[in-house]
Amino acid sequence: MRKILKLKIGRDELVFETGFMAKQANGSVLATYGGSSVLATVCCSSSVREDLDFVPLSVEYNEKYYAAGKIPGGFIKREGKPKDKEILVSRLIDRPMRPLFDKRFGREIQVIPTTLATDQLNPPDIVGMNAAFTAVFLSDIPFNGPIAAVRMVYLNGKFIVNPSFEEIHDSDLDIVVAGSLNGITMVEGGANEVSEDILLSAIDNAHEYIKQICNAQKEFLDIVGEKEKLPLAFEEKIFEFKEELRDFVYAELKEACFVKGKLNRDKAITLLRNKSYEHFSSLEKLTDSNESLFHKAFDDFEKEIVRNSILNDNIRTDGRTPNEIRNIISEVDILSRTHGSALFTRGETQALAVTTLGTSIDEQIMDDIDGDKRLNFMLHYNFPPFSVGETGRLMTGRREIGHGHLAQRALESMVPGKNDFPYTIRVVSEILESNGSSSMATVCAGSMSLMSAGVPVKGQVAGIAMGLISEGDKYVVLSDILGEEDHLGDMDFKVAGTKNGITGFQMDIKIENVTKDLMRDALEQARVGRIHILSIMNNVISNSRVGISKYAPKIVQLQIDIDKISLVIGSTGKTVKAITDEFEVKVQIEQNGKIILFGDDDFKMQKAKERIESIVREPKVGEIYEGTVKKINSFGAFIELTPSKEGFLSTRLKPRDSKYGSGRFGNSNRYSRFGGGSDNIRGNAGLVRPPKLEEGQRIKVRVIDIDKFGKIDLEIVRDKDY
Repeated sequence: MRKILKLKIGRDELVFETGFMAKQANGSVLATYGGSSVLATVCCSSSVREDLDFVPLSVEYNEKYYAAGKIPGGFIKREGKPKDKEILVSRLIDRPMRPLFDKRFGREIQVIPTTLATDQLNPPDIVGMNAAFTAVFLSDIPFNGPIAAVRMVYLNGKFIVNPSFEEIHDSDLDIVVAGSLNGITMVEGGANEVSEDILLSAIDNAHEYIKQICNAQKEFLDIVGEKEKLPLAFEEKIFEFKEELRDFVYAELKEACFVKGKLNRDKAITLLRNKSYEHFSSLEKLTDSNESLFHKAFDDFEKEIVRNSILNDNIRTDGRTPNEIRNIISEVDILSRTHGSALFTRGETQALAVTTLGTSIDEQIMDDIDGDKRLNFMLHYNFPPFSVGETGRLMTGRREIGHGHLAQRALESMVPGKNDFPYTIRVVSEILESNGSSSMATVCAGSMSLMSAGVPVKGQVAGIAMGLISEGDKYVVLSDILGEEDHLGDMDFKVAGTKNGITGFQMDIKIENVTKDLMRDALEQARVGRIHILSIMNNVISNSRVGISKYAPKIVQLQIDIDKISLVIGSTGKTVKAITDEFEVKVQIEQNGKIILFGDDDFKMQKAKERIESIVREPKVGEIYEGTVKKINSFGAFIELTPSKEGFLSTRLKPRDSKYGSGRFGNSNRYSRFGGGSDNIRGNAGLVRPPKLEEGQRIKVRVIDIDKFGKIDLEIVRDKDY
């Protein structure tokens, strides 16, 4: 039976419906906000695996073109592989949910939110998040919900919940917040140098709406009726010889966990693991049934040692204190032929960022249900297996797309707009070494690379990843976390920004929630760390280079009247193609009459500009042109002044003292023989005849008259006459 629940969030109602669509799924909810609707389903496998030590969750957010009344572009008229946007929204849904599933459930879980309708006013991603969270909460799968999500923007000094696309575009802060009744579980967004206080206020405001939606989910559960939960696949098992293992390895493991250097530390721990394994195997205390429990017990000891050292002694595995940042080395211009490059090394994490400048032809065209977009700034993040000393396939996965998007958001508010810098900008980050915070190293390297390339950025941007070790009410916030601190800790909070404020951020947690006070401490510690990193980066490069690389395409801009665009394009594009071919330039013509020329040769670029200016220029009386004879008749010749303008040169006898006559040109010897005939006609004193002409001939002429209909009269001039 169809069940409906409505609640007002912001300017529209958020509507949840269930019981009439996708009824064979473990849970299904249709959520609608304004004119945007998303159906979310959740299913789990029937087979059970007892060897799982993680939650086998997959989220597949997908958008249907019919939702916006569109048919997919290209040759294949069917939705294909997931777009970057769909992957990013899938990650937004996955990350706050994952810690709330019980690892002992032992079944694969799949959540599929599908956008069925969009009004292109209300973004469907937030609708999809709440549809997914509610579907899981109403299902028979064990889940520690409810959780909910909202988007907040900061616009004109005010916070707006679940804003429109236009409000998002115009805002100084765009943040997606997910949480429970008790606290926050995830934040992600970008900003235009906002303060920590504004960010915290946005999160605080968001949590009030989140609590409303969570309470609505509980009310909806009462209306629908709670399903009997599926049983857990197994009870948590403990290695029966765990205490013997502790006695055997703990003291040595405590030393191994603090060996200097990631590779040396990993090697020392692996040797101890193998030594312990061989020892217990020799005692016949290891079997196929308890081998995984042995490894889990060993991992638990490592986790216990690292966390206790931080909580009780403020000592991390590499010897740093909680707020200490690793040694930083950076340099720019390390690649000779690229347009801009920078190498940023922080401890054992290293990012090489390369900036390439292109033309408008190189812009990224985005075809999705929100409308077509063109991006002139892109950042691509690559994480090859050698960065962690491993072998593997070179591929772009969800992690790479997510990290690249975060770094791009951190930098894009500092990148100039098209009107100020009409280049397409692509930054590629190659992670050469990784031991934590590689996405934030990408931000640092990318910022310096942009400056190296001469992109007039508004400010230098640095990023830092914050961690958390907590137990009860006690917690320690960590600056510049290592990979193992991310793995063994409770939080990964990435914050990027300039000296003036925050530009990008992302927080994921492994505990149920974090409090506002904890987030305030983390943001302040991140601010101090960011300022420290910026000071080191600014010692290398603090302002954008004046001018771009000699290997980058050159740009010349000019503005013409809108009604003359067709003259530059020409019939079937003939004129603009001729300019492109003759001067080896790319020509971009915008609807407002702005013309941008791209090329490699400054001289040819200038000549192309002059050609366009001559095409659109209106002739004036007294101006001199070098024209081409296009057609000759019995009265005179038609002279092409520009590709769009012709004048008429009469072959009849003309009086010398015309508008530019005797006072300027002197006596009757003004014209010499040109072809046949004589300029001094017997019996016609005071009259002159133009020389004989041929079609295709180049000749210098002066405009002597333009009538009210635009007809242009010309006369021939000699070099000595001007």
